[in-house]
Amino acid sequence: MPVKPKKKGQPKEKVSDVLNVNVIFPNEDRYDGECTRSDDAGLERNGFGVHTTLNGMTYSGQWNNDKMNGTGKLVHPSGAVYEGEFKDNTFHGMGTYTWPNNSQYIGSFNENKLEGEGKFIDAEGYEWIGTFHYKAAPGLKLKLDM
Repeated sequence: MPVKPKKKGQPKEKVSDVLNVNVIFPNEDRYDGECTRSDDAGLERNGFGVHTTLNGMTYSGQWNNDKMNGTGKLVHPSGAVYEGEFKDNTFHGMGTYTWPNNSQYIGSFNENKLEGEGKFIDAEGYEWIGTFHYKAAPGLKLKLDM
């Protein structure tokens, strides 16, 4: 198959080699995973990786442009866990947030806020279904098993 010549003024394709690294940051956070070289020759987290902070917070999942982007799991030292979609270091898209008392929200997030259709399961196991708007959820319905 013949190769088409590039037209003048057409940008060169950027080819980044994926590197697997183990990094300890100056604040003693750790990153183990994939990265690529940025335009300024630094390293940028891209691909799958695990970032652990000194206080014990751990993110395991997809990175893009040095930010949590894609699917992943964030575990807080308190025991709270978010598992789902991330965008630019925020909970964004579908996900599950579990509090240390085991109550849980399953549904849509928008920039770290509960937003849209979802289900809240309280610490006693009761399920509440409805539309959430950050901290408000007017009209939630209790799901009854009969």
